[in-house]
Formats: sequence, C-alpha cells, structure tokens
Amino acid sequence: MTLRYLHTMVRVKDLEKSMAFYALLGLKETRRHDSEKGRFTLVFMAPEGQEDCPVELTYNWDGDEGLPSDSRHFGHLAYSVDNIYDMCQTLMDAGVTINRPPRDGHMAFVRSPDNISIELLQKGDDLPPQEPWASMENTGHW
Repeated sequence: MTLRYLHTMVRVKDLEKSMAFYALLGLKETRRHDSEKGRFTLVFMAPEGQEDCPVELTYNWDGDEGLPSDSRHFGHLAYSVDNIYDMCQTLMDAGVTINRPPRDGHMAFVRSPDNISIELLQKGDDLPPQEPWASMENTGHW
C-alpha cells in the first residue's frame, strides 16, 4: 500500500486576510475551488516549487461559528526559511505578532489570522543570536 501526502486543511473566517498572511510567508495560490452547492471556497497555497505540499484554506461562505477561537487542537504548520530573522521582521512589519521569537536563531512561532500556529525553522545551521530577537519575550501562547 502506498501513502502520499496531499495537503493540510485549515478553516478560515476571512479568506482574503488569511491568504495575505500566508503570502507573507511566501506561499502562492496554486488552485481554487468554489462550490455553489456546498457554499464554500477551497484555496490551495504552497511555496514556489513545492506545489505538491499545499495548505488548503477552507472558507465557508455563510460563516463558520464552529471555528474554535483557539485552534491549538490542530497543532501547527511548519515551514523552513532561509533567514528566520528576516522572515520574522517581514511579518512584524506587516503587523503579525511574533509569539515565540527566534531567540536561538533556530525557531519561531506566529499565528495566522485564524489562530493557527505556524512554526518557522531556520534552514541549515542556526543563525547566531542577535537583537532584538535574543532578548524578546514570548507574547501570548503558541
């Protein structure tokens, strides 16, 4: 029996806001499906060259009251980045809270507009600790 990874699905309340967040991470829309009958939209986003590893954003047109206010039961999405400090600065400049700063030059956590935890990991060797990250405290939970 062969097993093949397809995608990770997360439910979102504001499709455009969520897509803008994932675009900040470097993901691009790879495909979309609108269902008139089911009254939902599925948007698949993936990093350039990794279209076979998407996140599926599921948006219910009539709202989603079942969407929990804290999606920790989901776990998290994880992405490696070329420079964790640059990525965190880009996210901060766009108004994203860095919940767990990359104090160690290796790992950070942020949350999407829908409260999904996103783990960012430095590709390759850890970067040397640097400010302001090295002394930055955690914000909220991740």
